Formats: sequence, structure tokens, C-alpha cells
Amino acid sequence: MTDETSSQGIPEPEGAADIIDTDYEIGQDNIDGTLGPLGFDIHNPVFAISGLAIVAFVFYALALPEQSAGVFSWLFSAVTKGFDWFFLGAANIFVLFCLFLIVSPWGSVRLGGQEASPDYTYLGWFAMLFAAGMGIGLMFFGVSEPMSHFSSSLGGVAVGEDGVRTDWAPLGGAEGNESEAIRLGMAATIFHWGLHPWAIYAVVALALALFSYNKGLPLTIRSAFYPIFGDRVWGWTGHIIDTLAVFATLFGLATSLGFGATQASAGLNELFGVPLGSTTEVVLITAITAVALVSVLRGLDGGVKVLSEINMGLAFILLFFVLIVGPTIVLLTGFGSYLVAYVEYLPALSNPFGREDVNFSQGWTSFYWAWWISWSPFVGMFIARVSRGRTVREFVICVLLIPSLVCVLWMSVFGGAAIQQVVSDGYTVAQEAALELKLFKMLDVLPLAAITSFVGIVLVIVFFVTSSDSGSLVIDTITAGGKVDAPVPQRVFWCIFEGAVAIVLLIGGGLQALQSMVISTGLPFTIILLLMCWAIFKGLVAERRET
Repeated sequence: MTDETSSQGIPEPEGAADIIDTDYEIGQDNIDGTLGPLGFDIHNPVFAISGLAIVAFVFYALALPEQSAGVFSWLFSAVTKGFDWFFLGAANIFVLFCLFLIVSPWGSVRLGGQEASPDYTYLGWFAMLFAAGMGIGLMFFGVSEPMSHFSSSLGGVAVGEDGVRTDWAPLGGAEGNESEAIRLGMAATIFHWGLHPWAIYAVVALALALFSYNKGLPLTIRSAFYPIFGDRVWGWTGHIIDTLAVFATLFGLATSLGFGATQASAGLNELFGVPLGSTTEVVLITAITAVALVSVLRGLDGGVKVLSEINMGLAFILLFFVLIVGPTIVLLTGFGSYLVAYVEYLPALSNPFGREDVNFSQGWTSFYWAWWISWSPFVGMFIARVSRGRTVREFVICVLLIPSLVCVLWMSVFGGAAIQQVVSDGYTVAQEAALELKLFKMLDVLPLAAITSFVGIVLVIVFFVTSSDSGSLVIDTITAGGKVDAPVPQRVFWCIFEGAVAIVLLIGGGLQALQSMVISTGLPFTIILLLMCWAIFKGLVAERRET
């Protein structure tokens, strides 16, 4: 298996490793050939099923827009209301599992074999983790979410005639208590961007890295389930797992691209008077997908890595600018106090049962967890691709804790600055603006507003490009049967397809359609992730025994 592994672009384990002895060869189910000047090397039947099902879905959304919009709305409501406890409970399990791995003896296992060395420096690694995992979302929600939770918390609890709460406040709110509303609002925001999402990513990334780099299996989701299903993962059991991963990745990514296009469009309208509407968003998605294609053609090191480092630099310049020109002392002290508030409110916010704050727990938390889970094949595989050579302990600490702290800092500075504009200056424009405009309205009253707003638009667009490029890399790897050196035209195909799905869903049902598909694909994939935790544990036990 190791010779075949190395020949398909996945390095052999270096030093002692528990290589799984299987007759399966990477790419044995693939169909390869040429179509005119273009080569292809695709897995049969994962590529065909995924591609045809997504084409059928897109056709349905375009041909019957009113009916599909109704279906999307029903799906979103049914899944968030009926399975909120499941999403919340599963996310808690992922966090506890990751924390267990950090302190366990299995944390000493090295990904890639005991003598493997890291492929990237810490700086390059962190930049790619951050850009792939949270980029567009932090730009869209960095101001809007803290502000929304602060406002709803301050407004307190409201109960309808049927006795069900109609407010969006987290937990019991903090009616009339401004300082506590800030603490609760920031704690709720950090809850959605801290340990839980990164634990979801860490589980998938660790499973992929362990079973590919240490066990010699293909770099696909199905490989992680070999300890549970054995050779059945090469049959229809594995086909279903990988196909679900493609669906989850494509729709999770399309949702993020939809958020990015909406915010970039709003920013361009604010700065340059570019007309708002679906036409502008379609043009944006088309243009940015074209830029992503250039990044695809340049490859991982020349494309995503370079863009990620540029964006990381721009993001931190903008972060420190807001920190310096804003209420610096308040924002710095807020970072610590918001972390304390997060720890204080964490047990209640993560409780999956008996919640009265149904709008918050279902409309915010359930959607977020489904979104992160939908993104997990994409982000997890990308993290796995760039994390060879790290120990499990180092890997989990860096993937779980460091990005969480960066997200806390980002939300504390941007959200904190916007909230202080309301409570200290009486400036409520950002508070009252649409979600996609809140960032730009907050920057409006700071120095160099036109420049910083333009930088904000550039950040959204470049995060858009890196997400599209990384997503096409991941989907192509899955649909090529785990080959990481499949023909480039296949990545080009998926890059174009991601943009097309985002455009069709935005036209057919807007962000509601995108969110509905994320929720729908996130539900079955949550079950896959829970099984993955058990598979990782079994794999690590065998690995440590071998080494």
C-alpha cells in the first residue's frame, strides 16, 4: 500500500507507524482518460453521483423557484427545531474529545510517522488554518453578531400569546442591564466562534491526517472509518460517506460565498454607489470565481498559501487599526472580561435540553453547528493536507485553542468597538444597519473610513478566493478517490461549480436557501463525525502500540 500511496502524492510514513494492510489501491475504482486536451481521473461512482445530484438540485431550484423556496424554508425550520438538541449535544462531545486527546498519552503520536517533520512553518500553518476556517464569516459576523446579541439581551425576554418566547436574547437576556448585556452578548458570540467549531474541524482533520499519513490509506473521509467497517469502506458504505462529504462541503461553502457576496456588494454600494441586488452579487461571484481559478492553477504553495498569508497580514493590520484608534483600553480589558464571561456562561449556552431561548438556540446555535459541520470535510481535509509532521497534542492545541483565541480577539475588538459606539457615544447607525452593512457603518466614524472600508472589501474578496480554491481542492480529492495529484482541470471544474451553485441558490431563494441546504447536509454528517471520534481513538491506540 505504501508504494501506491507515495505514487499518488501522499508521502509514505517516516519512521515507525501502524500501516493498515489492505489490498485496496488508491485510484483502483477510478476512470481516467482525456476529453479533448483535458485529462481526467475520477472516482466511480462518487464523482458521477455527486455531480449528477447537484446538477439535478440546481435545475430544480431554477425551474421551480417558488416551490423550491417553500421547501427550503420548511427544511430550515424542521431541522433546526427538531434536532437542535442533537447538534448541541454532538458539538459538546467533539470539544470534550479534543480536550481528552490533549492530556492523554496518545497525544504523543506524530502525524506522518515518528520521524516526520512539519511541511510548513508555524506562521504559514496558522495563516492557512485561519484563512480556510473562518475568514469570510469573521468579516460578516465580526460586528453584526456581537451587536445583535447585545441588543437582544438588553431588550430582555418577550413572550407571545402561546407562551413561547418571541425574543432572540440568549438565555434569559439582561433587560435594562447594559454592562451585563455586553458580557452576555459577547459570551454568546464567542460560544459560536470558539472551542466548538474548531473542535469540529479538529476531529475531521485529525482523522484524515492519521489514517492517510500514518496508516497509508487514501486521503478521503471514508478512510477514517476503516477501524469500524473494515474493507467495506471501499464499497457502498464508503461511497455514501464520501458523497455526503461532497454535498456537505459544496453547500457549506456556497453559503459562505453567499454571505461574502452579500457583504462585498453592500460595501461596494456604500463606498462607490454600486447598485445593490442579485445582479451585482452574481457579477461578484463570477469575477471572484475567475480569480480563484488563477489561484487553482498556481497550486497550493503558489496560490492558497500566498493569498492566505497576504490576507492574514491585512486582517491583522485592520484589527490593530481599530484597536488603536478605538477605545483601546476598553477593548483590551474587554478581551479578558469577555473570556471570563464565556467561561461563566458556557455551561448554560451549551446545554442541549430544556432551553427556553428557542430563537437563539435554534436560529443561531443550531444553524452555526450545522454550518461548521458542513464545512468540516472542506476545512478538515485542508488542515490535514498542511499538518503533516505535527504531534497529535501539538495539532489539537494549535487547531483548537490558538484559532479560538484569535476569534475571541477579533470579536472583542470589532464587536466591542461597535458596542462602545452605542453605549458611550450614542452612535446607533451600525446597530440599526443590515447585517452585511454593520462592519462598514462601524468603520464610518473612525479615521480613514474610506480606506479601511476598502480594505474590508478586499479581505472579504480574498477570503472568498481562498475558500473557493481550498474547497475545489478538497472536493476534487474526494471525487478522485483520494488522489492528491489528480489533473488540474478537475479542480477547475469544481471551482466553477461552487460559484454556479452559490449563484443559483442566491437567485432561487437567497441566503435562506443556502442556510437550508447547510442544515440539511449537516444533520447526517453529524452522525458521521460522532462515529469518527471512535475511529480516531481506535486508530491512535493501535498507532501508539506500534510505535
